Amino acid sequence: MSFWLPTEYLEEKGPEHVRELMWELADPLPFCSGHAGLAFNHVGIPRELSFLRFRHPGLDDTELGHVSWNIGTRIRGPAWMNFLGAPVLDELGGVTGLRSRFSSQEVRIQEMPGNRAVVTLGSWPEAGDTEQGRDLPLYREWARALEPWLYQEPRTQYPIDGEETLRWERRFLDR
Repeated sequence: MSFWLPTEYLEEKGPEHVRELMWELADPLPFCSGHAGLAFNHVGIPRELSFLRFRHPGLDDTELGHVSWNIGTRIRGPAWMNFLGAPVLDELGGVTGLRSRFSSQEVRIQEMPGNRAVVTLGSWPEAGDTEQGRDLPLYREWARALEPWLYQEPRTQYPIDGEETLRWERRFLDR
């Protein structure tokens, strides 16, 4: 399941309103994982512009339709808001174990009903900009802490596509 909001909505209502809306949408769902953050919308955008995703690593760049068929109980890469449920949250030692993995005061971890949690990385979703030195340290910390549970796209028959996909998935882990 996916929802799209224009960035103007975030700018007009503010991040706290959007965070509360995401909580309300997630609360009744029996999820293993989920995320909310900035994303490219590919409708009408030429593939040649995909290079921008590596400059702005905080922008999600995945078509979620096929991912939902393959992700199982794995976790997508870092986003502004990251929702966790069983079994990953259990394997991390619950909310207490999850909290022990983060040192930054900017990481907000909240318990949700039904043995679930939401982890918010900073007060505002960030796109980052590798050319300006904004490499999103909170997103990197999240990726390192949860690397064993991160989802990896099945490799395609085309090596270049597979290499680019792996590079994208590991953008917060590899330098």
